[in-house]
Amino acid sequence: MDLPRFVRLLLRPMPVAAIQLVAQASLDRVVARHPQLFDRLREYENRRFAIVATDLGLCFIVVPRSRRVSVQRGTSVPKADVRIAGSLLTLLSLAEGRLDGDAEFFARGLSIEGDMEAALALRNAMEDCRLDLPTDLGSAAGPLSRPVERGLSGIRSYLLSHGGDRWN
Repeated sequence: MDLPRFVRLLLRPMPVAAIQLVAQASLDRVVARHPQLFDRLREYENRRFAIVATDLGLCFIVVPRSRRVSVQRGTSVPKADVRIAGSLLTLLSLAEGRLDGDAEFFARGLSIEGDMEAALALRNAMEDCRLDLPTDLGSAAGPLSRPVERGLSGIRSYLLSHGGDRWN
């Protein structure tokens, strides 16, 4: 389930600092709407979770205790307790609980390495939160939240219809 080629071409040259700003703002918004996400990870709060978007060559490193995300280019990750790798669409659909992670893992669309207990805790925490990224992120737009949510939902629908057919 890959991003359309033109989207990858648009995102690849984007500066890491800009990606990190967007990633941190997105994480902050999701945590504000779903504080239980990191509460469920208390036992693993010092673990380094490396989320690798293989189609973009980006790695997002999250440590639950700090509630921070750092971004780096490349797919090799030093000093990570858990490494979860797949296309960006696969990772986002997993975050929303719309894709069967086990099926994706066995179909080799997803790679998981390291502390499997921590990876499973992250998966369970995200499933329990029932994330809806267009709604969660769009709500930050204040009075424009409805149009922003509709826009983000439209983008998600477009990407999924042009990026993969295994969406559950």
